[in-house]
Amino acid sequence: MKKELSRQQYLDLYYFMRLNRAVEDMMVKLFRQNKIVGGLYSSLGQEAVSVGTAYALEKKDWLAPMIRNIGALLVKGVPPRDIFMQHMAKYDSPTKGKDGTSHFGDLENLHIVSPISMLGDLIPVMTGVAMAGRYLGQKIVAMTWIGDGGSSTGVFHEGLNFAAVQKAPFVLVLENNQWAYSTPVKRQVPIDNLADRAKAYGIASYVVDGNDVVAVYAAAKEAVDRARNGDGPVLMEVKTFRRLGHAQHDPAEYVPKEMRAYWEARDPITLYEKFLTGEKFLDATSKKEIDEKIDTFLSAERDFAENSPMPPAEFAAEGVYCTGDDCHNIAAKWERPIAEVTPPKSSVSAVWTVAGFGTGKTSGGGIAPIHFGDTPKPEAVDKAAVADVESKRKDTEVPEAVAETMEAAESQPVKVNAKRPVKAVSKLSAKPAPKQPAKPTPKSKMVAKKSAKPATVSGKSAARKARR
Repeated sequence: MKKELSRQQYLDLYYFMRLNRAVEDMMVKLFRQNKIVGGLYSSLGQEAVSVGTAYALEKKDWLAPMIRNIGALLVKGVPPRDIFMQHMAKYDSPTKGKDGTSHFGDLENLHIVSPISMLGDLIPVMTGVAMAGRYLGQKIVAMTWIGDGGSSTGVFHEGLNFAAVQKAPFVLVLENNQWAYSTPVKRQVPIDNLADRAKAYGIASYVVDGNDVVAVYAAAKEAVDRARNGDGPVLMEVKTFRRLGHAQHDPAEYVPKEMRAYWEARDPITLYEKFLTGEKFLDATSKKEIDEKIDTFLSAERDFAENSPMPPAEFAAEGVYCTGDDCHNIAAKWERPIAEVTPPKSSVSAVWTVAGFGTGKTSGGGIAPIHFGDTPKPEAVDKAAVADVESKRKDTEVPEAVAETMEAAESQPVKVNAKRPVKAVSKLSAKPAPKQPAKPTPKSKMVAKKSAKPATVSGKSAARKARR
């Protein structure tokens, strides 16, 4: 850990990590009292990830948390009572009791987008948020999180590629906590660092010790600054460990005991306390003050949540669909002249010039000076050589008048008597055959009528040979 922050900032990181753990400890008690009606997911051992990354954002920036990012919500300003009530499905919760987990946000004030259960889907969503902020001139950065398991979804790659192509001011935090539910990382990917996936999209990436909150903050701050300055998105992998099961129902017996013991010895809060004590930022007295502050605060927040009523039955049908301004009255907040992004200033010609591949015309308009990256760029087209090629091509073509006659002939089927071998038709010359004197006797006409039905054979092959 390095000294890069002020004393108060170091203590802020400590306070939020301690608050994160205390909130979840209290929720475990509520869950065991059957007061939490939804699922409960723990971030024990991962507090430094949520707190360190979210602390690098500015107030105007946007984030979208996942199930183990309660610490990010606390840093952003969400009161613990909202988190308690949300999981208890109380009427005063952000979703008025319509959700029993962490699916809530605050678009107007805190700039929080609600989690999406389909892993990876927040990546293109937050890329869109980042692009919208750039369009409006807000100079914001958008951030979201994904797990090691979620990084194997298709939308992870699609969204990251989209962000890269658009150079969106976006930071993706990849929490490698070693387990995708019960699947270890090595059973789903053949690489050591998941951050290496950024190379496929030409964007920057970091690999950070996720149990060192100062290192997490420093990397996140650099990533946020780069994104805000127009350098494009950043993929940040934080290596940490999920010390409990996927949720409260999962005992995680599939985790080797030695592995759990190793990571428990690297508890992020314990490590940070040693750092703060060594730097004289924290002593027994100040630690006790923080403990008492958190206990008093959370007791009041829990009491408020427990005293909140359950939603009335008649409310079940309300708020299911957004009905307009009475539901979400949110308008674009322009921080740049609209004229900069509207016609005529924003108008561009619908013709693309791709560097290294020329701007040639269509096949009928000449030769395009196309070249590839590993070949030298062609010199200017030799007009005399082109004219010579064109002349030779014309010499081999059938005159237009003859071509029209042949096309007309092709459109008419050739009728051949069934007694005559069809095979011989393909050998017919394009030259008109000499007329045979017709037999004057009416008997010949009668024979023609009595013969089998004429076979129809296309004259295209003959015409093609004539052209050659």
